[in-house]
Amino acid sequence: MANGSSFFVTTPIFYVNDVPHIGHAYTEVAADVLARWHRQAGDDTWLLTGTDEHGQKILRTATQHNTTPKEWADRLVETAWLPLLGTLNISNDDFIRTTEPRHEVSTQKFLTQLRDAGYIYEGEYEGAYCVGCEEYKHDADLVDGTGDYVGLMVCAIHSKPVELLHEKNYFFRMSDFQQQLIDLYEQNPLFVQPEAARNEVMAFVRRGLDDLSISRSSFDWGIKVPWDDSHVVYVWFEALLNYITATGYGQDEELFARRWPATHLVGRDILRFHAVIWPAMLMAAGLPVPKQVFGHGWLLVGGEKMSKSKLTGIAPTEITDTFGSDAFRYYFMRAIGFGHDGSFSWEDLSARYQAELANGFGNLASRTLAMVTKYFGGAVPAPAGYSDADLAIQAVVSAAATQADAAIERLAIHEAIHAIWTIVEELNGYITLQEPWALAKDEANRARLGTVLYTAAEGLRALAVLLSPVMPLACGRLWTALGVEARLGTLTAQRIREAGQWGQLPVGTVVGALESLFPRIEQAPGA
Repeated sequence: MANGSSFFVTTPIFYVNDVPHIGHAYTEVAADVLARWHRQAGDDTWLLTGTDEHGQKILRTATQHNTTPKEWADRLVETAWLPLLGTLNISNDDFIRTTEPRHEVSTQKFLTQLRDAGYIYEGEYEGAYCVGCEEYKHDADLVDGTGDYVGLMVCAIHSKPVELLHEKNYFFRMSDFQQQLIDLYEQNPLFVQPEAARNEVMAFVRRGLDDLSISRSSFDWGIKVPWDDSHVVYVWFEALLNYITATGYGQDEELFARRWPATHLVGRDILRFHAVIWPAMLMAAGLPVPKQVFGHGWLLVGGEKMSKSKLTGIAPTEITDTFGSDAFRYYFMRAIGFGHDGSFSWEDLSARYQAELANGFGNLASRTLAMVTKYFGGAVPAPAGYSDADLAIQAVVSAAATQADAAIERLAIHEAIHAIWTIVEELNGYITLQEPWALAKDEANRARLGTVLYTAAEGLRALAVLLSPVMPLACGRLWTALGVEARLGTLTAQRIREAGQWGQLPVGTVVGALESLFPRIEQAPGA
C-alpha cells in the first residue's frame, strides 16, 4: 500500500449481554495493531469498534436483571466495554452504539431505500430460532442435545435448545444475489480470507440462498421498521449497518466516500453474516461491498471456544493486571497465527514473557543503553566503518521492515512480528560475538567499539518504530530513553515503512536511563 492510501478497519460490534473476555480482546488488539501500523505509514486510517445493543437476547438479559434493555446496555458499556479499550490501549477513532440516533436514522433510511428498490416484501416464516445467535437455524446447524437437553435439537454453537417461531415478517430478497456473490468471490479471491474461510463461504452460497427475514413483531426492543412500527428490524440486519452508519451513510456523504469500504475482522462464527448477508445488502442498495472480510480463528481454553456461558471466559484484566497491556498484545498477536484457532495457556504466556520479552527484547535494550552510557558518557558514538558483521545487521533490519509491511498487507500480524523479531535475535547474537565489554578494555579498539554500539543502538531505534503498533507503551519508553525525540520527533510520527533505512539515529544523541521494559514476574496467574 502506498503512503497516503486509505485504510478503514473494523471489529465486530460486540453484544452487551455480558462482559468482555479475551476472545473479544483478541479482535480489538488485532484491529488496533493494523490501525497503528497504517497510521505510522501515513495512511488515512480509521478504526471503528462498538456495541450491539438490540435484540431478544438483550431484552431477556435485562429482564433477568430487573432493568430495562437500555439501562442494561448503558451499564455494560460504561463499566465493561469502554474500559476494555483502556485496558488494552486501543486507539479507536470511533465507538458506535446501535442505540445511538445516528445509527437509527441511517438504518431506517437504508431500509426505505431497499424497499423502494423492490428488495423487501412481506411474508410469513416458521423455523428454529436460536436466541443466543439471534438467528434462524437450518437443520445442518443443529445437533442432538446432551445432559438436560437429551431428546432436543440444540444450536451447535451455544448447545442450547432452539425455539420454533412462526411470524409474519418482512423479508429481504437475498436469493436474488446468489450469482452476484459467487462472481464477487471468484473475481476477487481476497474478498474473503483466509482461504479456509473463503471455501466455507463459497460452498454455503453455492448450495443456494433463501430470502432473509429482516423484522420481528414478537418483541419491541429494536429499531422500528420505518413504514410499520409494529415491527422492529432484525438485530443482525441493523447491526451490520453500523459500519456505514458510523461513517456518514445517509448523513455525511463526503465522509462516507472518504472512509468506505472497510476491512472487517470477524470471528469465524459470524463469517456468513459479513461475507454473505452484508455484501448482498450493499449490492441491493447500490453501494460498494467491503474491501475484505477476514475471519480470524477462535481462542481455545482447554480445547473449547472461549465462552462465558460455558465458564471458559477469561477477563482481559486477569492477564493485564499481572503482565501489562503490551505483553497481552504481543502474546496474542505472536503466539497465534492470525486466521487460525489458537489455544491459550498461562504456561505459554509466562514462558514467552520471560524468554522473548524480558530476556530477549528487554535485555537487549537495557544492556545496549547501559554500555553507551558506561563507555561513551551516554552519547551515541559515530560508526568508524562497517565490517561484514555490521552490514549483516543492516541487511537484517532492512529485510525485517520490508517483510513485516508485506505481512501486514496480508493481515498476517504474526508473520510481521516474526520478521521484526529477527532483529532482536540477530542483535543479541551480534553483541555476544562482538563483545563490546572486551573491546572497551583496549583504547586501540575504541573506534570498533563505537561502531558496535552505534549498530546496536540504531537497531533499537528501528525496533522501537517497528514494534510500536504492537507494544506502544514499552516502545514509547525505549524511544524516550534513546533520547531522539528532540531530533527525530515523536515515536508515532516516525514513518514505519522507512524504519529499515539505516543511519537515522543521530550521532551524539544522549541516551537516558531505561527501567526494565518487562519486569520479572515471580508468580503468574494460573501457575
